Amino acid sequence: MIKRIYLYYKERYPIILRFLLGVIVFFEIHFIILLNSGLTWQDFHLGISEVVGAYTVFAFLLWLRVADDIKDYETDKVLFPERPLPSGRVTKKDLMISCSIFQVIAIALNVIFMRENIWCFIILYVYGYLMSKWFFRKKKIQPSLPLALITHNPVQAIINLYIISFTIQKYELQPFTLTNIMALWTLYFPALIWEVSRKIRAPKDETDYVTYSKLFGYKDSTIFVLILTIMDIITNFILVWKLNKISIGVLGLLVAWMTWKFIQFIKDPEKFVLVKKVERYTYLQEGTMLLTVAVYLIFGKI
Repeated sequence: MIKRIYLYYKERYPIILRFLLGVIVFFEIHFIILLNSGLTWQDFHLGISEVVGAYTVFAFLLWLRVADDIKDYETDKVLFPERPLPSGRVTKKDLMISCSIFQVIAIALNVIFMRENIWCFIILYVYGYLMSKWFFRKKKIQPSLPLALITHNPVQAIINLYIISFTIQKYELQPFTLTNIMALWTLYFPALIWEVSRKIRAPKDETDYVTYSKLFGYKDSTIFVLILTIMDIITNFILVWKLNKISIGVLGLLVAWMTWKFIQFIKDPEKFVLVKKVERYTYLQEGTMLLTVAVYLIFGKI
């Protein structure tokens, strides 16, 4: 069983890398709120609660990965038979047991160390549970790509809310500010952009797999993602405006480059795979946001 579980997580959810992702997501939002509120290193009092928050993000995303694979089991047997679960290299029972261990730890840690934020933790996990059950409307939602997107993708904003709520309560900050509203949507847009982009293909690459390009055409789908990218970069501009003006220029160049790639894809969808360009853009964009926070913490405003 341990070997089967190891193979699954190695392929579908590399533990160390995904825990690092949880740390990055948590502290990016946490520090952006604090720095925009005028706090400095001298004002921070980091402790076990921040570690618990980062672990919770990691454990929750792990749960979503496992739940998604289980609920798509029948579909994956046809479309992705090489994956660990449909191929039989791991069983549903294996995944449920291993995933439950991670979630029990998350629950225990939040009850002990994050009691003030427990209501947001409950909201997060209730939403995750509803997602795993297709909001009890599987026959209606599963066949519809747009409905699945509308009901499932907001989960990133709920994760952000969990982090924002913790930060506000710990440092007694004002809850309703422009920074907090923008922070609620940061990382949500990149997740949405990636989710749509990975299901946009050139006409020759279409298969039985349902994609947005098959439903709405690759041109309109790409324009939609371009609009989302512009909305995303606006939230980033607002979040780094007080911290580092150089970052504004870097983010501007990145979105200009990505816009050009969208235009190229619209003109010639066989030129490249769109989602690969989107992934590169996202890494550079989020890397810039992280670097902005790091530079501000070390050198102050630039």
